[in-house]
Order: sequence, then structure tokens, then C-alpha cells
Amino acid sequence: MAGEEEGSEKGFRLLGILDVQTPCAREAVLHGAGGSIIAGLLHFLATSRVRRSFDVGFAGFMLTTLGSWSYCRASRAWMRAQQRAVKEGMKNKVIYQGTSYDPETQTPPRP
Repeated sequence: MAGEEEGSEKGFRLLGILDVQTPCAREAVLHGAGGSIIAGLLHFLATSRVRRSFDVGFAGFMLTTLGSWSYCRASRAWMRAQQRAVKEGMKNKVIYQGTSYDPETQTPPRP
């Protein structure tokens, strides 16, 4: 998993001029492009209005991009929180192993 995280942060070039380094940006732009095509095409097939279909496609791009980026960032934050909790638990296990504070060696009190 660590290799996947490093590979996703190397960035990409947007429109050939902007080098985007933000995590999740590449996937969000790709999802937005797909959402734009689908929304614009469906609206055009339903109404045959070109200008309005372009506007709907652009709105689809914006909404899909922002939604995808927000979801990706939230899931990354959740994953980092889980990793911190596991790391802290492993550190505590190493520190308390073999001591009287070790939860594995403590016996429950008898009534």
C-alpha cells in the first residue's frame, strides 16, 4: 500500500501546462470529464439544445470533479487516522510488553 500512496502523489500535467501535485486531483479531473460527457450527451439527446447541453455538461464536470475530490480527500484522511491509531497501538504494545501494564498478561479481578 505504501507504494501506491507514493505513486499517486507524483502529479500530472493538466492541459499540457499546469503541473498538478495535489493528491486525488488526477482522478477527480478524470471523473469530472466522464461526468461532463455523460451529462451533456444525455441532455442533448433529451432536448436537442446544443448551448444548454454544453452548460449542463460543464455543470456536470464541476459537480463530479468536486464530489470525487471531496470523497477521495475524506477517505485519505480516514485512512491516515486509522494508520496513526494502528501505529500508536503497536508502539504501546512494544513499550508495555512484559510489564505489569501489559493488557495481555493482566488477569481479570475475581469477585
